[in-house]
Amino acid sequence: MMEKMSEENMEEVRVLEAQIELLQAEVSALLQQQQDNQKDITFNFRGQMQDAMSYMCGKRQGDEKEKVLSRLKEEVEELEEDLKLQTQINGISLNSCTTKTLQSGGRKLVKQLCVSGHCSELVFQVEFKLSEVKEGSGSGSARTISDLNVVMDASDLQSFSSFLSGVEESRDLLLFFRTLRTFSDRCDDRRRTFQHFQEKYPSVVSLRDPEVMTLNHPQLSGCVLFVHWSVDVSREGGVSPKIELLTKIPERALQLFPSQAVGGAAEAFQSLLRILGAEAAVESVIMAVSQDTQLASSSLCSTSY
Repeated sequence: MMEKMSEENMEEVRVLEAQIELLQAEVSALLQQQQDNQKDITFNFRGQMQDAMSYMCGKRQGDEKEKVLSRLKEEVEELEEDLKLQTQINGISLNSCTTKTLQSGGRKLVKQLCVSGHCSELVFQVEFKLSEVKEGSGSGSARTISDLNVVMDASDLQSFSSFLSGVEESRDLLLFFRTLRTFSDRCDDRRRTFQHFQEKYPSVVSLRDPEVMTLNHPQLSGCVLFVHWSVDVSREGGVSPKIELLTKIPERALQLFPSQAVGGAAEAFQSLLRILGAEAAVESVIMAVSQDTQLASSSLCSTSY
């Protein structure tokens, strides 16, 4: 009886061993198949990457290469045309734009941006942090600006400094660029007007400051009129030119001019501004100075005898 049970146990062991060998063989076959599949995937991926790099580096010849190059050229030309159009519309040219990722993970992305450029002759640099937070699945994201810092490279920006402080506090980039364009246009108007009169009346007009045009005459040293043309900017972004006439006339010269005309020159100039406009009013003063200096010179010569 014991011998019969021993033979049955031995038979079961042999059956189990046979099943284990079959399972081991099946596992080895599956592992080999997995390795072969990974090799095929790697080979195909590398082949596609090599094809793509060949296109970009110009190693492949034929119609496909020409199509890729032609498409890239068209895209670059379109981008250049868009940039040119935007510059013409807003008058602002960008020289550089750098981006640095400060935080990336989860639902929040924070970047540090630095943008530099110029608007006419005004050079600027804007630095700020841009935070983007995803509000939910498929509902978009919210963007906020923080740590705004604006640096302007110009010598005559006293009236602009208060506005810049307000922009940095409110973090209103749109207001900054819109006001910058208007401010730059008014400064260009002043510069063109001053240069025009300096070229037209070189013996009377001289320029030493962007905001001041000096009117004098070599034969009347010490008698000077100043046209002070400032461009004021409010904290809310309002831009308004302010033109004033200032006088510097010695006592001896005052005796040669009617006191009422000299004393009321500033008020009369403001009336001319309201009636004629800036350029016509300034030219009227220049022509009056030219005529008065000639008359004054003749009077000085007659009193010396």
